[in-house]
Amino acid sequence: MTGPARYTDIAVDLADRVGTVEMRRPPDNFFDNALIAQIGAAFEAFDADPECRAIVLAAQGKNFCAGADFSRRPATGTVEEGGGAQKHLYKEAIRLFRTRKPVIAAVQGAAVGGGLGLALVADFRVTCTEARFSANFARLGFHPGFGLTATLPRLVGPQRAALMFYTGRRIKGDEAVAMGLADMLAPLAGIREAAHELAVEIAQSAPLAVVSMRETLRRGLVDAIEAATERELVEQDWQRRTGDFAEGVKAMRERRLPDFSGA
Repeated sequence: MTGPARYTDIAVDLADRVGTVEMRRPPDNFFDNALIAQIGAAFEAFDADPECRAIVLAAQGKNFCAGADFSRRPATGTVEEGGGAQKHLYKEAIRLFRTRKPVIAAVQGAAVGGGLGLALVADFRVTCTEARFSANFARLGFHPGFGLTATLPRLVGPQRAALMFYTGRRIKGDEAVAMGLADMLAPLAGIREAAHELAVEIAQSAPLAVVSMRETLRRGLVDAIEAATERELVEQDWQRRTGDFAEGVKAMRERRLPDFSGA
């Protein structure tokens, strides 16, 4: 990579023509605007570096990304939590989807809520049987975000996506591979190595051809995600102000099944 980039919540490395971006907020790697912005900056730097031909997105700790940390947020929506900061977060997320080089996510532990959205930024996901994927928004009382209403149906089909959205059920790593949500299964201790090996295999292909093919295969995707996030933002904004959202967050903190009233 060119230039001395400084990051507080990620680490970057380049080896074998593969750039690695590692989230360093263990054990759960909860995201916020700052983390997504740093990942976006690292992706853009690797995009501009001719020595990099593929990118691995990985994470320290038990979980890949457990989404947003609702234990540190109020249970009801605020202007900062909704219209301002959340919209900015989605703008930062769009930067990740604009990356031109292939991305492989090494997913261990949880990829939940927005963390699932982050995992779906990647072209491929390498995971393990211990992982769990969940679009748990309905169990928290609000609408999905992070472009998932565009990316998840595209990946697993509208029926399976709807089932994941409506139930919030957890999908283990082997089931994720079987349904196309993930691409490769590896031992927990070997996920990072397997993701790097896949990235090296891609990096050994002609770089101009790979970027060109990727642009063809993903044509219209960023536009679809931008449109989806606009809708997601509007729906999330008012639903975060409901009693159901307050109950969903409270139930999550208390580790119990929520009792929603529909109000």
